[in-house]
Amino acid sequence: MVSRLGYQMARSPVLPRFAQDLGAAPELLGLIVAASTITGIFIKLPAGALSDVLGKRRMMLIGCLFFAAPPFLYPFVAGPYSLLLLRFLHGFATAIFAPVASAYVASLAKEGRGAKLGWFASATDIGATVGPLIGGMVLFATAGSYTTTYLLVGVLGLLPLLMVLRLPEAEEGGAASETLAARSRRFREGVAEVLASPPVIIASALESMMYVGYGAFLGFLPIYGKAGGLNDAQIALVLGGQLATAMAAKPLTGRLSDRVGRKPVILAGLLACAASLPLLFRAGGFGTLLGLSLLLGLGVAAVTPCTTALVADLVKAGRMGSAMGVFGTIWDIGESAGPILAGFLIVRAGYGRTFDLIALLMLAAAVVFALAVRDPAGGRAEAAA
Repeated sequence: MVSRLGYQMARSPVLPRFAQDLGAAPELLGLIVAASTITGIFIKLPAGALSDVLGKRRMMLIGCLFFAAPPFLYPFVAGPYSLLLLRFLHGFATAIFAPVASAYVASLAKEGRGAKLGWFASATDIGATVGPLIGGMVLFATAGSYTTTYLLVGVLGLLPLLMVLRLPEAEEGGAASETLAARSRRFREGVAEVLASPPVIIASALESMMYVGYGAFLGFLPIYGKAGGLNDAQIALVLGGQLATAMAAKPLTGRLSDRVGRKPVILAGLLACAASLPLLFRAGGFGTLLGLSLLLGLGVAAVTPCTTALVADLVKAGRMGSAMGVFGTIWDIGESAGPILAGFLIVRAGYGRTFDLIALLMLAAAVVFALAVRDPAGGRAEAAA
């Protein structure tokens, strides 16, 4: 939570304003904002796989160094292109830490994995929500001082480093005497084994498809709501209601998946997302938008922790980091593609038809997932019953 808080504090709403004040054109500004996610697409897989070889605690410490060090470089940024390079560098923080931390929690939580990953996801969401609020308040209180804001981000970035130093290793990454060649072989074998697992790829793709729709919702709901007559406070309540619902429900949906299996909860969540998105972008009043956003929040809450738990269930313990690296990479692709795809389609087909298409893609992903992926947790739930 603390790592995500500081990271999001550096990103929104501070980063777009900083880039704009440095003279970034709109196209470059968009790339600057997306730079850290692009880093994740390329780094999460090798970072996760390395954690299986070197140990998860060690890799989390490396990720924490990227939370702590880059913020202290922002005061020296003199132009938009140097800011872009720094954002790519800062992106290594979540690119390394996020998949490895998920693998760490999944490795420790052999029992009640869904519930524990639900709590982990909710804590991350809290940090992601509070961070932008604090960033905006600090920027306001310091009369727009980016230096002060980013120095505070750096100080906050030191806290996860101190916390991870106190954690035990979830599992050994290999004997200290293991040769570099042996570790390289295990790294390659881990990546190859996970990439050759259709259930892991399909489950990750389903999560990614959900995030195509969710990313499009976050990107275009403010514009759609404003055009429909909502004021800024009402738009904030719609977005905040969805997020609060998701945060509150994730531990509950995770626990439910421990009892009845992952697949029923995931499929129900994806259906809720597919049903709510086309209706959201046809709705005309604040109350209707708020109600549908709560349904979307429940859907997101059902999908996210349960797909993470399912991917962990599907792989051997020694491949957990590789699996979470693949999962995180495919997730980032969907989250990045959502606003781009929606923007392209809305211009040509309008809001309603755009989200109809996204919903159909979600349903297609649900059908493939239902037919192609077995549910180890479902089998355990039936045996326990």
